[in-house]
Order: sequence, then structure tokens, then C-alpha cells
Amino acid sequence: MDKIRLGLKGFGEIPRHIYRMCLEDERIDVVAISDLGKPEILTYLVGAETKGKIKVRQEGNFLVSEKGKARFIGGGEPGKIPWDMFDVDVVVDGTWTYRRREDMQKHYDAGASRVILTSVPYDLIDRVVVAGINDHTIQHTDKLVSAGSATTNSGALMLRILAENFGVEYAMLTTVHSYTSDQPLRDKAGNDFRKSRSAAENIIPVDSISPAWIEHILPEMKGKVEGTGLNVPVPNGSVLDLTTVLSKKVTKDDIDRVMEEAAKKHSHLIQVVDDPIVSTDVIDNKHSIVFDKRATMLSPGRMVKTLTWYHSAMAMAARIKELILAYDEADRKGGIK
Repeated sequence: MDKIRLGLKGFGEIPRHIYRMCLEDERIDVVAISDLGKPEILTYLVGAETKGKIKVRQEGNFLVSEKGKARFIGGGEPGKIPWDMFDVDVVVDGTWTYRRREDMQKHYDAGASRVILTSVPYDLIDRVVVAGINDHTIQHTDKLVSAGSATTNSGALMLRILAENFGVEYAMLTTVHSYTSDQPLRDKAGNDFRKSRSAAENIIPVDSISPAWIEHILPEMKGKVEGTGLNVPVPNGSVLDLTTVLSKKVTKDDIDRVMEEAAKKHSHLIQVVDDPIVSTDVIDNKHSIVFDKRATMLSPGRMVKTLTWYHSAMAMAARIKELILAYDEADRKGGIK
């Protein structure tokens, strides 16, 4: 079987996780990496993040491992990177900058047979896929797609489970998120007032478009979901604080039961823990949801508060790799390969 030839636009945290995961899978070959960074530093970061467990080296314009080599290409806007020269099947855009359909289309026009975002888009594209929700709907004709975001995956899965078992009338979510690479470590003027403040010193409220995409993916939640985010001074490990008003009264045992059933059904997506975990305990965890049994709270009525943890970059890298393979299977069934 021919390997999937993968190109990475941007070589930040999520794309580097994807690269390392692909080294462990014979079905995917990373052949090209486009980034503004110096190749020697990009190479250094791959090894440093794993404390030397991943052995890579730079040879000229190539990132070389025992599994093969990927060509470093200079950064640039979509459309200026010649993916066709490298016979790329899929491009993963992990820049968090080019999130509109027109930007993705430029990658496609430059030779990528499919483009996948590492985040939710700003406008409608062919499909936003949340594993465990609508991944069964993918078509080989989808060319511009997204695997959602870590918050979208966690929130949509939780709301689907709660809605199917108890009914959901309203929901309010807050993602308490590790700081991101677009935040300064010290106060520095940017385009957003609050995000101009030091990521290392502050809890920073941020807008979230995850509720809108959750409603898009789960039409039954239309008009029922609101949410926001708080970026906090930790480098990894996030938690989704979800408050829902259910259609009927429940007990904590009821919620534990349905979450444990969901974890059996989607073992690669959902994990249930009965330990007093904190954010560092989920670093390197690939699950979209690490459900915290000890954190659930109930009001005297029908209001429920749950905490679900995740390592956002690692979980998203895992979902994107799964999506690459799922679309490859769809292509083969559609007679493309």
C-alpha cells in the first residue's frame, strides 16, 4: 500500500506532535515541512521536547530520522508553497493564522489533495469533524476539513453524552487553557487588549468560537450553548468546566455510569479517572476527554457541573492523524487510490 505523503505548514507544537506520531506509523510519510524558523532550530526542538527519545538530525535542507527524511521549505502564505513538487497528498496547516476557506483553497491549488486545519476555521469549509460525533459522515469528496479544536472535541462529546442520556436544556462552558504561542511572556502591545498582557503572570479571559461550532456539529444544541475561555500560566494541561441544565434530575452515579459506558465505546477518545488529578497529570494523554469523577457537582435541581481534562496539543495531534487515515480509507473506497 502506498504511504500517505504528508506536508506540514507550520512546525509548531501540534505539527511536531503529528510528526513524531507519524514516525511510529508506517502508513504516513512526512515529506515536506514549511516554517519560518531555521531548520537547525526546528530539528533541535523535535529532539529536545522528547529529551532525546526521538533521534533526528539535519542534513542540509532535510529533517532526517531512521524512518526517512522531510524537506524543509521556507515559510510563506498559502499558495506560495509548491506542494505539487513533493507529490503531497495531505497538508496540515498548523499555523493558526490561515483559517479561512480561501486560504485553505490556496494550499489545494498549489498541489495538496486535501487540507486539514489544526483548529476550527473562521468560516464554513467542507467539513469540521469531531471524532465520536460525526466522523462517520466523512466523504472522499471533502477537500478542506478540520478536526475541530480540543475544546470543541471535549465539549461536543460531553454534550452528546449528556443529551442522549438525560436531555440538555442549556449549557455554559469555560475552557481553562494552558497559554498559547500567540501570547507574549511579558506585557507587549498586540491586537487584543487582554492578550497583550503577560501569559506567564496572568489569568487572561479570551473569546471562544467553540460554542458556535458545537452547535454546528450538534444541531440539537442550536441556541443552547454559550462559552468563554481563560488562558492560565501553565504550559500544558487544560480543563473544560461545563455547566449544564439537564431535562431531568440525576445523581452522580448516573453521570459516572454513562461516562464509563461512553469510555468503553470510545476508549481512544474518553478516559474516566477516579483520582485527584491536576493539569500536569494529563500531559502526553491523547484522549479528547479525561473525565474527572471526583469533580462533578450537582445543584438541588437539574444543574450539573463537570470537569474534563485534556492535553490540547497532544489530543489534537492524535485526532488529526486519525482523520488523515480515515480520509485515506474513504479515498480508497471511492476509487481514488
